[in-house]
This record gives sequence, structure tokens and C-alpha cells, in this order.
Amino acid sequence: MEQVLAIVSGAMLAASFYLLMRRSLLRFVIGLILLSNGVNLLIFTMGRLTRAEPPVIPKGQKVIEGAYANPLPQALILTAIVISFGLLAFTLVLVYRHFASGQSIEADDIQASEPREPLDVDDSARRLPA
Repeated sequence: MEQVLAIVSGAMLAASFYLLMRRSLLRFVIGLILLSNGVNLLIFTMGRLTRAEPPVIPKGQKVIEGAYANPLPQALILTAIVISFGLLAFTLVLVYRHFASGQSIEADDIQASEPREPLDVDDSARRLPA
């Protein structure tokens, strides 16, 4: 089962990298969603899949005996889900604001603050007087 999840996680990461390199901002957002889900699945797979007992120490003992489920990957995944949801909400707001101001969701249209043509700058004009 771990091999299947590793292959699925790799496919999700490959698809997310492909979508992140597209020009459309909507595809970029979908790639970001796939990236966060692929990484969460990878963390879950690395934590070893077991159907063992929950990690609860019985009364009167100092350590857990026998096989138990590792709680660390589950805690990391819950934290990553919250962080990725916040990042997704922020990204969607940025895409919406760009669409509202520029009427486009193409990444090439974001260059409004950059000059379209290279400036011819004379070095003598930039020097400060002595």
C-alpha cells in the first residue's frame, strides 16, 4: 500500500509542477492545491501506514509496549492543511484582485509595473555632481 501511495504522491507532485509553470493564474492555483495535497500525502506515507494501537500509555507504565501508531506525521499533516488553506485563500484573493483590475488571469499581464521597453540610460546623467 505504501508503494501505491508513493506513486500517487509522485504523480500529484509532477502534475502540480506542470501546472505551476503554466501562464494561466487559475492553473497556477490548481497546481498549488495539488502541490500541498501531494506533500501531505508524502508526509503521511513517510510516517508508515499501520493499523496499530493508538499512542496511549497505559496507566502504571512508563513506555508503550508493542506496535503503536506514530502521531507525529498526523500532527504535521494537520498543521500543513491549515497552512495550505491560508496560502490558498491568500492566492485566490490575489488572483481575484488582479482579474478585477486587469480583466485577465494571464501571468504575462502582471508586468504592468515594469517598463515595456528597456530604458536608454546615460551613465553621465546618473552620476552625482562632485
